[in-house]
Formats: sequence, C-alpha cells, structure tokens
Amino acid sequence: MNRRVVLAGGSGLLGRMLAEYLGAKGYNIVVLSRSPKSFLVAKSTVTVRNVQWDGCSVGDWAKEIDGAVAVINLTGRSVNCRYNAKNQREILESRVLSTKAVGDAIGRCTSPPPIWLNASTATIYKHSIDKPMDENAEMAATTDAKDEFSVEVAMAWEKAFFDAFTPKTRKVALRISMVLVDEPRSVFPVLRGLVRRGLGGALAGGKQYVSWIHHEDFCRAIGWVIEHNEVSGGINVAAPNPIANRDMMRTLRRVCGVPFGLPATGWMMEIGAFFMRTETELMLKSRRVVPGRLLRDGFEFKYPRFEQAADELEQRMRKQ
Repeated sequence: MNRRVVLAGGSGLLGRMLAEYLGAKGYNIVVLSRSPKSFLVAKSTVTVRNVQWDGCSVGDWAKEIDGAVAVINLTGRSVNCRYNAKNQREILESRVLSTKAVGDAIGRCTSPPPIWLNASTATIYKHSIDKPMDENAEMAATTDAKDEFSVEVAMAWEKAFFDAFTPKTRKVALRISMVLVDEPRSVFPVLRGLVRRGLGGALAGGKQYVSWIHHEDFCRAIGWVIEHNEVSGGINVAAPNPIANRDMMRTLRRVCGVPFGLPATGWMMEIGAFFMRTETELMLKSRRVVPGRLLRDGFEFKYPRFEQAADELEQRMRKQ
C-alpha cells in the first residue's frame, strides 16, 4: 500500500520534526529540498528520501507527487530578519512561487494526492487584544503600517494556494502560530536565555497576546488533518489558550527559577531588534488566535496551556 507523503521545505526545523513524526506513523517520507544530499531527521529514527527541486518551477520532482497520499508544503524563507528590500522579496517569492509550483505539479498528476496542506500564518488575522480570533474572524488590513508587509505576504500566500486548480485534491491552509520546541535558536530557547539573564520582563507593556503551539501538538495536528477528510480550507494551528506577553514572561521566569526580569519598552525593543537583525513586529503584534476548526472537529491537545508546554520544554532542556 502506498503511504508516500511529499514534504516540500522538509529540511527546515518544522519539516524535520514532521518528517520524523509521520515516518514513525508508517508513512514513506519524500523531502523536496534544494540540497541533493540525503539526510536523517533530527533523532535519526526515520530515514527520508531527499529529492532536489528549485522551489519555484515544476521539474522531475513532480513525479513524486503523482500517487502520493499527501503533499505538505512548508517552504518559506525565515521572517526572523530585517525587512529590507532584498529580504522582503525573498520572503514573498519563496512562499508564493513554491506554492504555485506545487499546485501546477498536482494539476498535472494522473493520480493527484487526496490532500494538499500548505503553510500559512496566524498573522493573517488583525491585531486583537479584546477577543480571540478563530477561522471566522476578521482578516488583517494591509493598510496597518507596522505589519503591512507581513499581511501582504499572508494574503498573497493563501491566494496562490486557493487559486491553484486542483479539483480532486482537498486543500488545507495551515495558519501556523509560534511553534515551541527546544531546538537551538528557536523561539523557546531564545526567550529562556533572556529570562536567565534577567531580561525576562514584559515587552512593551505585555498586553499583546501570543499564539503558540507545542511542537508535539503541531505534528499531531498535521497527522490528524491528513486522516480526517472533513477538514478543508483555512485552519488555525495554535493551542486553544493564547497568552498575554506579560503572563508568558512570568511563566517563563517561574519555570526557570528566576524571580525578576527587567521589562523592555517599545523603543528599547526597536534598538535590540536592530542589533539582533530582526523586527519588533514578531513580538508586538497581538495574535490572539484560537483553533476553532480543530476543536470543533474533535482534535485533542496534549498541551492546551502555556504553563504545561513551558514546564515540559524546560525539563527537556535541563537534560541536554
């Protein structure tokens, strides 16, 4: 029985975790990557087959999609950078062009995959502090100066996805929130490092909400969507309890055993972001996103609250 899953962008952090998870569930994983070398996923428990592609045009890699049980596209240049013209172009093109290429490949299939999951972002919703945002919530406006570029990317990304003509393939846009994992240079270890250095206070007042998901629930949710034919359209891949930044930082101080953390004002964050070569929008926009579709359709989270996720990840990191 064919159990092939094609994973575009599988060499990134989320891709490696997902390849290992799905591989352990018995799927045969084919990773589309710009690197021609084979590789093992993070814990070396599952071997994947690596196929080269350029991320923007249909090539020989397209035959891997024909007859696959699922295609997952996670391709996209990291947004953890300064939004200069070059980086903006790469961020946008890496998402839109790869999505169009995958859609074109599916459209040419003799046996198209029954499901195509394409990465998107929780940034597609408007800044919200007062109310949670499920899949029926108001989308962000591209006229909001601070996050104008991010919203434009989100809209163009999903437009390329839903415009693709794939009538025999169920399509799911994964509006992914901040994924918490203990891998170096990912969000949780970076925040943990700030807390342990005494810099774990609220950011710019701390009222803004953070939508997040533990990496185990991220992988479990993707596997669940593949196996539940009733799920289609845009879904929020986020834990059901977004948390205000000040509460998040307080929780991190507790799990790290640090009693106090210096807060940071908006202008302090701007200076820090400049030297760290990133943008403050990533932490200042309030993303109070909730997984309405997942909860309605019966998905159960292992880590529904930030306190649970932070405790588990802290214990994991202390063993490293």
